[in-house]
Amino acid sequence: MREFEEISAPQVKRRAFLSGIATTTAASLFSAVPSVPQQGETRLAAPSNKPFETTDEERIDDLVTANHILFQQGVVDGFGHVSVRSVAKPAHFFMSWNKAPALVTKDDMLEFDQDSTPLNANGRFPYGERFIHGEIYRARPDVQAVVHSHSPAVIPFGVTGVALRPIMHLAGFLPQYVPVFDIRDVSGENNRMTVNTNQEGAALAKVLGNSPVALMRGHGDAVVGPSVKHAVYRAIYVQVNAQIQLQALPLGQITFLNPMEGANVDVSNESGGGHKAWEIWKAEAMANSARLAPYMKA
Repeated sequence: MREFEEISAPQVKRRAFLSGIATTTAASLFSAVPSVPQQGETRLAAPSNKPFETTDEERIDDLVTANHILFQQGVVDGFGHVSVRSVAKPAHFFMSWNKAPALVTKDDMLEFDQDSTPLNANGRFPYGERFIHGEIYRARPDVQAVVHSHSPAVIPFGVTGVALRPIMHLAGFLPQYVPVFDIRDVSGENNRMTVNTNQEGAALAKVLGNSPVALMRGHGDAVVGPSVKHAVYRAIYVQVNAQIQLQALPLGQITFLNPMEGANVDVSNESGGGHKAWEIWKAEAMANSARLAPYMKA
């Protein structure tokens, strides 16, 4: 993996790539998968990995909702995807066939085996980057859901020497320095920029390590969680945190959350705002889905 050079905020004087901060203000219940300690970082006790959804049917229902929420919140558009591990067959996972997330229904869900091979495609073409999901599930037994998006806000942090770091309390799950995956390290200079093989997926999973998120150079990110709700929450707030950091960089020195603050925020949020975030996002997504309903079976 190529190492990025640490550059402190006072040294960084560049124009923000995005303007405007996402207006999402919902509180979080969700705890974090502990990140890889770096530079003397200490973490509090790891949260429970007990999944929120206890049956495959519940997980698939939440997976459909997750597709719609991620579109409604601007994390995905016609591209990007989200998956969930199977309860009955933990080596397997569920994900839609290659369809725009906003149009996904329960009938679009495919089951994939441990090698990311679809078992019930019936002529439906799977996402080419399903290997992101399959290899992360293989490497991380604690992960129950994976989101891959091309969030524009995170792209600058994967192509410069500026690390994405936790700047706001709702993104306290972020490690002190978010790791960056560079596909050239596994596929060379003549690559497709997309993760289309098990080998490339395994290389991404290795860079991810124990982190809840890995950036993908010039591509986007992979975000994981111990439930669909966790993964969706994190994918949204990775994007919001990146937008805020981009706006703060030209202003001067940034005071980031320290490791103890990040861990404490996650522990306190676990007994905090309940499912308010998921429920309001779901309500908004359902309203949008009603508008799109005529197109969902196309």
